[in-house]
Amino acid sequence: MKDLKYLAAFSIPLMAIIGLIFKGVWVWATPIFAFVCIPILELVFPIDNKNLEPNEVDTKLKKTIFDWLLYFNLPVVYSILIYGLLLVSTSSLETYELIGLIVSVGIVLGVNGINVGHELGHRQTTNERFIGKALLLPSFYMHFYIEHNYGHHLHAATPEDPATARFNQSIYSFWFTSTVRQYFSAWKIQIKLLKNNSLSFISLKNDMLWFTILQLAYLLAVFSLFSIKTFVFAVATGVVGFILLETVNYIEHYGLLRQQTKSGRYERVKEVHSWNSNHVVGRIVLYELTRHSDHHYKSSKKYQVLDCHEESPQMPFGYPTSMVLAMLPPLWFKIMNKRIPKEMIVS
Repeated sequence: MKDLKYLAAFSIPLMAIIGLIFKGVWVWATPIFAFVCIPILELVFPIDNKNLEPNEVDTKLKKTIFDWLLYFNLPVVYSILIYGLLLVSTSSLETYELIGLIVSVGIVLGVNGINVGHELGHRQTTNERFIGKALLLPSFYMHFYIEHNYGHHLHAATPEDPATARFNQSIYSFWFTSTVRQYFSAWKIQIKLLKNNSLSFISLKNDMLWFTILQLAYLLAVFSLFSIKTFVFAVATGVVGFILLETVNYIEHYGLLRQQTKSGRYERVKEVHSWNSNHVVGRIVLYELTRHSDHHYKSSKKYQVLDCHEESPQMPFGYPTSMVLAMLPPLWFKIMNKRIPKEMIVS
């Protein structure tokens, strides 16, 4: 039964479905559940920093249920998205209902879309990577696959990394800098990959070109099949989805920096270069994303066997609570700045 605990990750899509069906004030069930109920639950449940024994790791890696729990997000996310598009195009919704649906579906695209796409993007099989990329599409963040795998994991916790928030940088500034820099970084990486393989820009191996075509095709299909209002809904939900991702990016490495060696190179990524949380509910809902240091230590390591490292900097709250606190920069700085190692602070 313990293996099925990750079914709790579908509680967010469930809240979104309730909002889509019942409308009215229920359209706000998803954000309230994600950023009010879950933080409260994280205060109630004890922190769990235990790691699996070697034999338990082997057992869990052999169980395909953990993989299928990820794959199932593909039909869930797209069903909710399509349902939302149809509902907006055929129903007369109040403004507060439309905004609530945008936020709710956007949260699903971020949590069960991009987050799961991130996990599958690190897998070795083509099918899993395909599902991962498909989950990034509705949020217009397919470039994340390239920048995250070939950029972020190389440059994390350095000024060169768009997804590492600087000391005293507000989340609102970070949303802009990270979004823009990651996109251009992805193109830079793609062009370099093409050049290294002696391929032209117009090539089947140019993933960024394909990503652009597919995402524009998605928007064109929505524009052609539905109303302008539905088109705006599709764009807005995608924006909410990737803003949610960038909020997670913000708290994952905020203020943490790798030191430079005498040669001018940065030290290798260590357990101290990511913020971690062992708050149980957030761990389960986010498929162990909160054990972020171990993920950077070995990116191919599957979510169900990620470890907690004692030397990793720990957040005082879970990721969902921390995301809310980040929205209040003075409070965020007051809580987090004193936790950053002094040698990492660059004035």
